Amino acid sequence: MMSKKYDFPDVSLMVTHYNRPDSLKRLLKSFQDLNCSFGEIVVSDDASKPENVVQLRELQKIFDYKLITTEKNMGLGNNINKGQRAISKQLTLYVQEDFVPKTLFPEKLEYAVSFLANDKDLDIVRFYAYTLFPFLKPVGHGFSAMEFNAANILSTYQKFYMYSDHPHLRRSSFLDKFGDYKEGVNVEKAEYSMMMSFLKKKGKGLFYEDFQGLFDQMNSAEEPSTFKRNWKRHPNFLIGISRHLYRHIKFNYDLRF
Repeated sequence: MMSKKYDFPDVSLMVTHYNRPDSLKRLLKSFQDLNCSFGEIVVSDDASKPENVVQLRELQKIFDYKLITTEKNMGLGNNINKGQRAISKQLTLYVQEDFVPKTLFPEKLEYAVSFLANDKDLDIVRFYAYTLFPFLKPVGHGFSAMEFNAANILSTYQKFYMYSDHPHLRRSSFLDKFGDYKEGVNVEKAEYSMMMSFLKKKGKGLFYEDFQGLFDQMNSAEEPSTFKRNWKRHPNFLIGISRHLYRHIKFNYDLRF
């Protein structure tokens, strides 16, 4: 029996890419295998090596995507900005090239599109995270509204992570409301800046509670991750506690001042 076809004509799939064409191929092939199609696909490349750009051109013939290139590596912020500017559909599904959708994802994407259609104040629907968002109000089909209380400065700083660069669906006017990604800074600072903008401008979003049930993040020895986060747990307990306290103070300070 042929599996259901999932067609999303009003959704642009935007993939940011840097020197991992095999990972990109795996991602796009995975969507094909799930019978999941989009109104357009945009691949934004951040000045990959010439041999990898050749592979991107070959993959373009197979998957029929818009390829947005640049002559100089400008960082993830610029890569997202130029990719978003090339989008022509109402909604953007943003996925980095090292992710792979799971079988359930197309069905949940249908619900996400419906949520955005029915709530004009909704800005984003998140599909993946490293940890559960701390304050959630269920809205159905496994999704919950993220709630943020700025007045309670004593609650966990994890509440600040309403925005993340992990796979999500957003309105293609997202940058018009929240501003461009900060450029000329590292990945963490660019994401942090967008997170703060999302909070200050009263962004509204949903979070899929089984936060690793829709995507796998996959890296290989041939195409390893090009980025390492700095926030992983430190083996020294006191240093770890100090880092958490620092983030708590900094996040609350930055939001207010």
